[in-house]
Amino acid sequence: MPNETTMTIDERHKYLLIMRQRYVLANRPVRSQLLDEMTQVTAMHRKSLIRLLTGALTRQPRTHERARTYGAPVEAALRVIAESFDYLCAERLTPNLGWMARQLVQHGELTVADEVMAQLEVISISTVQRLLDHIRQDERRLPQKGPERANQILRAVPMTRIAWELAEPGHFETDLVHHGGREARGEYVHTLQMIDVATGWSERMAVLGRGYAGMQAAFRRGLARLPFTVREIHPDNGSEFFNQHLLRFWREVVSGVHLSRSRPYQKNDNRNVEQKNSSLVRAYLGFARLDSGAQTLALNELYDQMWLYYNLFQPVLHLVEKTLVVATADDRPHVQRRYDAAQTPFERLCATPAILPDRRIKLERLRDATNPRRLRRDIYDRLAQLWTLPGATAGVVEDVSALLTAIAQPAAALL
Repeated sequence: MPNETTMTIDERHKYLLIMRQRYVLANRPVRSQLLDEMTQVTAMHRKSLIRLLTGALTRQPRTHERARTYGAPVEAALRVIAESFDYLCAERLTPNLGWMARQLVQHGELTVADEVMAQLEVISISTVQRLLDHIRQDERRLPQKGPERANQILRAVPMTRIAWELAEPGHFETDLVHHGGREARGEYVHTLQMIDVATGWSERMAVLGRGYAGMQAAFRRGLARLPFTVREIHPDNGSEFFNQHLLRFWREVVSGVHLSRSRPYQKNDNRNVEQKNSSLVRAYLGFARLDSGAQTLALNELYDQMWLYYNLFQPVLHLVEKTLVVATADDRPHVQRRYDAAQTPFERLCATPAILPDRRIKLERLRDATNPRRLRRDIYDRLAQLWTLPGATAGVVEDVSALLTAIAQPAAALL
């Protein structure tokens, strides 16, 4: 096994490239002295040095593969020994192969021939590393119980994509927007957003943290003010959406809701809510950090005002047709999209039988009694007030149960 003072082949060739210019220009006595020096430095024979210095120093590729030194018996023995060491790295494993092999032979776990034992004593670290790379493909170091449980939950939820031409309200794309600032550390505020694919109806709820209690309170707030029935919830694969507690919430507290999920790393599967994350959340809050209960409650009050403004007064477009345009000589094939006339989410909802009659009448009266220009000013005033509230660094002790109760209950005027 080479030590730290031994040259590698690459280092030796670099050294000889430097020395060759001196060797070629020197006379016979100086060449002899240079050969003595190079013999001591490289530990090579003089004749080999002369051949390299007068010939080509470039390394030639092998014309045939080198025969395998360590066969299947060595790899089989190494597999058992590595398992006994709980798959140490090659640097720690290699010097201890011999005594562990004898230990395992003594206890009947391994049968090793004398030839294999001798090879285990002299095998190099790099060779052990290469063999371990093959072994680790088949052997798992630790049982991954946590992810297996999470996968079992996800396996019961189908991966799909809500169709763009869907006309029935109640199918919500759902996502969680983080407000952790530059460093996502500790507890901070999140925005839970739900977008109905058919009508563009939007719901936003602020929640402190991503725990089950907070997520349930946020969902309760959104469900309480919805004027129509939720038929499907379609989030990504985050554990804040798929855990035993929240699945029990949808199964027992809110029955009849179909759960689906997007494909991992496919944002277009939640294209509607991803677009609204930008225009209805980030456009207002940016990437600033919000991390206190006071900020959470103030943000929910802001979202109550935005609920009125964007659902009753902001027209949205709906895709009605997609056509593939065949490529011409100067253009690439592309999809041509056609949209219908812009309508507010409330108007689109009223064109379907999904809205409850009493809620329709109440929302029509609320719309008629609301000044949209003043409502817009109120939204910006509340946004300005939000930035004046203290964050968690102020050291204010907050009542968590009271905060969760306040999150779960929307403003009475919106119910």
